[in-house]
Amino acid sequence: MKFLALIAVAALSIVPAFADNTSPAGLWKNIDDETGKPKALIRISDNNGVLSGQIEKLFREPNEEQNPKCDKCDGARKDQPILGMTILSNLKKDGDEYAGGEILDPSNGKLYKSKLHLTDGGKKLSVRGYIGVPMLGRTQTWVRQE
Repeated sequence: MKFLALIAVAALSIVPAFADNTSPAGLWKNIDDETGKPKALIRISDNNGVLSGQIEKLFREPNEEQNPKCDKCDGARKDQPILGMTILSNLKKDGDEYAGGEILDPSNGKLYKSKLHLTDGGKKLSVRGYIGVPMLGRTQTWVRQE
C-alpha cells in the first residue's frame, strides 16, 4: 500500500514540470523591444481568471544597481524595490487574448493599458502596452521559461 502511495505522489509531482501552453500563467523572460536583450523574469499568475505578473529576477549589468527601486513610480510603488513588484494586473480573457489590464514600466514609472496573447504554440507571449488605443503603443515578446 505504501508503494502505491509513493507512486501516486511521484506521478503528481511530475505534472507541474509540464507547462500549460494554453495559458499565460508561468515564468516568462521579457525581451526589450528596443535593445533585443533580456530584461527580467516575470511570473504570471492566474487568480480565478484574472492575470497578474510579478518581477522575479532582473538582468542587470555588473556596474548597475542590482536591486533598484522604482524612483519614478507614483503612489504605493514610489521608491519600492522593483524585484518582487507587480507590473501586470487585471488582465482577463477576451477571445484569444487577455485584455482590460495594466502594465507598469518601472524604467519610467508609467502605467499603460495592456493586452497580451500567446504565440508560437504558447512558447512566446506578445505583450502590448498602450495609451488610449492599442495602435498607440509598443509590443514586447516574452519567452516562456518553464
